[in-house]
Amino acid sequence: MSIWTRALDLDTLNANNRNTAVASLGIEFTEIGDDYIIGRMPVDARTVQPFGILHGGSSVLLAESLGSIAANYCLRKKEQRAVGLEINANHIRAVASGWVTGTARPIHIGSSTQIWEIRIENDEGKTSCISRITMAVIDPRDT
Repeated sequence: MSIWTRALDLDTLNANNRNTAVASLGIEFTEIGDDYIIGRMPVDARTVQPFGILHGGSSVLLAESLGSIAANYCLRKKEQRAVGLEINANHIRAVASGWVTGTARPIHIGSSTQIWEIRIENDEGKTSCISRITMAVIDPRDT
């Protein structure tokens, strides 16, 4: 059974992120399942640090993008928004080329908070980063 409470498709996700940090880093959303969203990001001049490996901040931007988008598509009330409250990341393996692919899956979907785990892998399917984001569910009057 799907967790999504709002219409969700790849064309809309990718179009909504034009002219944002997501697009600037070359992130593209590639798959939507009943309880996950997958996106990928190139490991290139936009996303590496001076040593030529994937910058940890780039991994976190991918993770936060996937978790935030996922959280906002499974809210219970139409007027609510999910906003980042805390994010952490464990960088496990360096990546110097190719693509990294992130998969966001929920750990907890509540009425006031959500927790998402994002696993980022290299082209060989080896984990390069594991991130967890906590989202606050807010009403418009809270912004």
